[in-house]
Amino acid sequence: MKRLFGSTLGLKASWIKRLEKLYQRRTPVEYLVTGELARELSQLSFEIRRQIGLLINRKGRVAFVIVGDPRGIVIPDLSEYRLAPGRLRGLRCIHTHLSQEALTHDDLTDLALLRLDMMAAIIVGDDGLPQKIHLGHILPGASGKAPYQILDPLLPHQLDIGCLALIQALEAEFATSSPSRSRDVGKEERAFLISVSTGPRREALDRLRELEELAASSGLEVAGTELQQRRKKDPKYVMGLGKLQDLAIRALQQEVTLLVFDQELGASQIRAIADAIDLKVIDRTQLILDIFAQRAQTREGKYQVELAQLKYLLPRLLTKNKAMSRLTGGIGGRGPGETKLEINRRRIRERIGRLEKDLKMVRRHRKQQRARRGKRGVPLISIIGYTNAGKSTLLNTLTQSRVLAESRLFATLDPASRRLRFPRDTEVIISDTVGFIRDLPKDLMVAFRATLEELENADLLVHVIDASNPLFEDQMNSVETILGDLNLSQLPCILVLNKQDRVEPERLDTLRRKFGAIAISANSPATLMPLIQKMEQMIAVHPESEEIPVDNF
Repeated sequence: MKRLFGSTLGLKASWIKRLEKLYQRRTPVEYLVTGELARELSQLSFEIRRQIGLLINRKGRVAFVIVGDPRGIVIPDLSEYRLAPGRLRGLRCIHTHLSQEALTHDDLTDLALLRLDMMAAIIVGDDGLPQKIHLGHILPGASGKAPYQILDPLLPHQLDIGCLALIQALEAEFATSSPSRSRDVGKEERAFLISVSTGPRREALDRLRELEELAASSGLEVAGTELQQRRKKDPKYVMGLGKLQDLAIRALQQEVTLLVFDQELGASQIRAIADAIDLKVIDRTQLILDIFAQRAQTREGKYQVELAQLKYLLPRLLTKNKAMSRLTGGIGGRGPGETKLEINRRRIRERIGRLEKDLKMVRRHRKQQRARRGKRGVPLISIIGYTNAGKSTLLNTLTQSRVLAESRLFATLDPASRRLRFPRDTEVIISDTVGFIRDLPKDLMVAFRATLEELENADLLVHVIDASNPLFEDQMNSVETILGDLNLSQLPCILVLNKQDRVEPERLDTLRRKFGAIAISANSPATLMPLIQKMEQMIAVHPESEEIPVDNF
């Protein structure tokens, strides 16, 4: 016999047996529910003084029997009934109401969030018989606040409503009006971006705009954004549960499959939010890690990104499957063995160990390269800056290279080094580093230690700043904070105000004097001579080195 969902504590054995027998009932596909089954639900609910719910599939079979309390029922996990774009769940909910109330807010929220085929409430009379049946369904193409439609109440003899045909018609209309039909080619997922802030609104809006840029860089199609300001963040859901459910309904209306939070979420928060709204949930850190995983091209870069992802995942590794997946026999091997969760954790720890070993080899190899470079007396200039400030463009223009340079966050990840000869015939190596960003994930900092160690041996840093960005001072501070964390603040540094053609001349002069910076346009060679002269002045004079293959750097 299939299990009963909810609490059966305090119920008589005869009641439990009658509840279990509900699984044997069949409903013709054209009926919402049969009159006989409606009477049985009402009488049993009246006797136990609790709400009873059924989830019926499109073949008319009862998939779940739910026992609630006098005020409501809790719908169990429906993950085995997967959703697809333009499709409904494939289950309709029929449950009893002991009070004379129609569909409640909770009923309609469950209808929308779970994308049920239908939601119906049977009003139980004082004699235990069904009176009216209130029902509603999702409204395809709804753009207002109510993504559902409540139909006129039915009497117990009016339940032949052509149920399956109605559901199929709704689903066809739902698919026709689905935003997924007009998605851009190449977009993998539609996302809703959320920021919950306890600070100033301006700062929160700035962070949300940056989150939009990160989402665009990762290939997400942004369906909408939401900013909520609170005195204190909810420890479980980050934002209030009611607000989260309203947001989830809006997201489902727009065929959104992913919620992206600007704040870093803990394991319990991710699980609580995902359980409450039945949508995939990630945070800003996961989004950045995903971008890095897309951009990594070299074996070293892939190792570093994978290590950061695994370290982030390990404490957040959760599973609802408590089944034992390894059974061993023999002396010392009897018993349940390891759970799936334990196996996953062990395998992740083993993989982390292997990656850390491989990256130690990378660090050792880089150290040898730096030692050879030091012996040959070749100065190293490292270009640093906030992501999308123009570092790769500057490297290309200075060295006539073809490093990938695009106007999006983290367009390039793997560092590139090129040779540059100054007018006075001094030769240097100039390298482009991974872009910085505010609140750079700590796991990513640790994983990219081998790459960032290159900065320790730089003779000069060139800090590229996007002067056209209204938030460039905040970006400057973020870069300087990261340099401080890496103990690199003592290195000589040239501040470069890039994209001078997008800034008014008067403001540019003010900024140049204020920060002691050099103004350039990274894609215009004619503007780079002051920078080249400044770099040559600040680099100590080295004897000319022998020809060194750039690939060695």
